[in-house]
Amino acid sequence: MNKRELIEELYKKADGCSKLEAENYLNFLVNIIKSNLKKGDKVTIAGFGTFRTLVRKARSGVDPQTGKKIKIPKVRVAKFVTGSALKRAVK
Repeated sequence: MNKRELIEELYKKADGCSKLEAENYLNFLVNIIKSNLKKGDKVTIAGFGTFRTLVRKARSGVDPQTGKKIKIPKVRVAKFVTGSALKRAVK
């Protein structure tokens, strides 16, 4: 399911909601999650899961094209951990 299909499903399930409103609600939710992750906060949706950030340490690696050793800098990444209800639902 892509974003367009998700908006369509939200539109169908939410009575009295237009497609534009459904798209806006989804965009609001995504932006709230992004802004909280950017601040370093975690976002937990009970029964669904938790969005949080991790810092990957700097490390050395190998450039696959040249075979030369390179330094890979530390980077902050987003991570999603599924909640127990979601785990049970997809078994």
